[in-house]
Amino acid sequence: MKKSLIALAVMAAAGAASAQSSVQLYGTVDAILHKDKDKSVALTSGGVGSSNFGLKGSEDLGGGLKANFKLEQGFNVDNGSTTAGQAFSRESWVGVSGGFGEVQIGKTWTAYDDAFGGFGVFDASVLAPAKQLFGNNYADQAANGVKYITPTYAGFTGAVSYSLDESKLVKQDVASANVKYENGPIAAGVAFQDKKTTGDKLTFVNASYDFGIVKLLGAVQHENLGAGVKANGYNLAVDYPVASNIVLSAAYGSYKADGKERASVTSVAAAYLLSKRTTVYAGLSNGNDAAVLVGAPDSRFGVGVRHSF
Repeated sequence: MKKSLIALAVMAAAGAASAQSSVQLYGTVDAILHKDKDKSVALTSGGVGSSNFGLKGSEDLGGGLKANFKLEQGFNVDNGSTTAGQAFSRESWVGVSGGFGEVQIGKTWTAYDDAFGGFGVFDASVLAPAKQLFGNNYADQAANGVKYITPTYAGFTGAVSYSLDESKLVKQDVASANVKYENGPIAAGVAFQDKKTTGDKLTFVNASYDFGIVKLLGAVQHENLGAGVKANGYNLAVDYPVASNIVLSAAYGSYKADGKERASVTSVAAAYLLSKRTTVYAGLSNGNDAAVLVGAPDSRFGVGVRHSF
């Protein structure tokens, strides 16, 4: 009888523990058909943002303490490929959170990446000036990373991150920090990143104000590159919701590196929300000749669809 009672107690405790844990499958599938000047029509994965899927979860440990994890893989929807040799190319970390904030250990977005953005509805789009001109200087999911995120206080949050070396031959050494503010219609942030292996030092500042009928956004980035080259970029954008499910967006971006001509890109785009999870979009971007030198097309028109689950 005692053994039966003990067994029932163990099963009940296990059931209670399971009830306090959660695991979620999530992801985004995004594809765009676009035509660049003097090139054939192309199908590209990630028109507005990267296609990816992942698992994330947490366990309530009691006393306000939680154990958390995230495993995320990027993929190309156009051909189904993923990053070779990496089961989770974007994030793979475990950590704890509570009243003190949150600690993440593993492959995480750096604190700089967490603050990078503020470019409007088409934030990381292949149609957007920011992505085409200076967006490629982020996305440092640093392996062997340790990141601390503060609790939110009066709209302010902060974070620091550092990546340890993989080995004596494989260096990481990416140090980042950010401070962000979000309260009502106002959002702003500042971030710093130091890639010690290359000597690249990045500074980023962004801000936005939502007037309700229109949202204004701006961002500035300064790059002090290890080769002694300095560069500056900025982006201005406006989002205008013409209806509850239609948003028009316009943006202008500029980028200037030492010894090179200033590059600029202007874009206009529209997003139509078919549901909370599915959006179709279209846009046009146009750049000067110098934009081609930094990887942006002279002109681009694209139509795409994005679905999140």
